[in-house]
Amino acid sequence: MNSIRVNILNPKAVRLLEDLADLKLISIQDTSKNRFAEVLQKLRSKSKNTPSIEEIAKEVAFVRKKR
Repeated sequence: MNSIRVNILNPKAVRLLEDLADLKLISIQDTSKNRFAEVLQKLRSKSKNTPSIEEIAKEVAFVRKKR
């Protein structure tokens, strides 16, 4: 089995891919939604001092305010 990554430029292409999946010619795995959370969890598991969501939000607000 070969795997490729496809960037969908036209929403109509999604329906075409879903039709191919319905015919069991391809399988679709949507990884775009959880990728960030997976990376964040992996990084946090290696850190001794992980910041809380509130601390991250404060830092983001501070950086945005400086701009």
